[in-house]
Amino acid sequence: MYLNTARMMIYFLCVSLCILSLFPFWIMFVNATRSTTQIQQGVSIIPGNSLGNNWAILMGKGKNFDVLLGLRNSAIIAFGSTFLSVYFSSLCAYGLTAYEFKGRKAMFSFIVGVIMIPTQVSSIGFYMYMYRIGWTDSYLPLILPAIAAPSTVFFMKQYLQANFQIALVEAARIDGSGEFRTYNTIITPIMIPAMATMAIISVIGAWNDYLKPLMLLQDPMMSTLPMMVRTLRGDIYRTEYGSIYLGLALTALPLLIVYFCLSKYIIQGVAVGGVKE
Repeated sequence: MYLNTARMMIYFLCVSLCILSLFPFWIMFVNATRSTTQIQQGVSIIPGNSLGNNWAILMGKGKNFDVLLGLRNSAIIAFGSTFLSVYFSSLCAYGLTAYEFKGRKAMFSFIVGVIMIPTQVSSIGFYMYMYRIGWTDSYLPLILPAIAAPSTVFFMKQYLQANFQIALVEAARIDGSGEFRTYNTIITPIMIPAMATMAIISVIGAWNDYLKPLMLLQDPMMSTLPMMVRTLRGDIYRTEYGSIYLGLALTALPLLIVYFCLSKYIIQGVAVGGVKE
């Protein structure tokens, strides 16, 4: 009886936390279907009937909010930087885990130390350097720095320490497999759950990044979705909140799709990490 009651309490707590987490997203999508007057009257969980009007207002912004252009620009930055971050960070984590060399611990300590430095501290120096080498109005400074992602390296290394077996690598070497082939064919499948987890985090971070694109991208045709959402704010006399919520919903929707596509790998990673041989 006590176990059943405890289990019911756990289920209730989990369901409550799930509802609490999803509630803001639901309110955002609901407000995207309501008019400004309805939104100002208070919160509602029932969708409205002003979606078409909000869409017309949103499209009426012209070049300031081109959904397809914003999606393309954000996707180029988010998925490009995510690929570089996940692949090269996992490669670095593999090197720090599988190889014994002098200074390995010091190198890992340095990586952990870099995590503690806020990104905003180096923003001015980063912009000045990009300006001097002529990389403003370019996606390169928003994508290439993802190769060195210390937090991703740290997570990958911790995952490998729990699931890595050096015997697999030694067997591959005996069979004549090269180091990169061993990594791509043996180590990468082992790290898929960790890669998927960090891919979600990296995509969300790059997709929602507003500061760096604002500093580096001056061409309106290169604006990302978060930059375009900023232009939806009206003047002091009239602000169309319905169209703003619709713009925010369009910005968040791809992230939700990516999460639901990769969530099974996160669960798989938790299951693998909990198995002890």
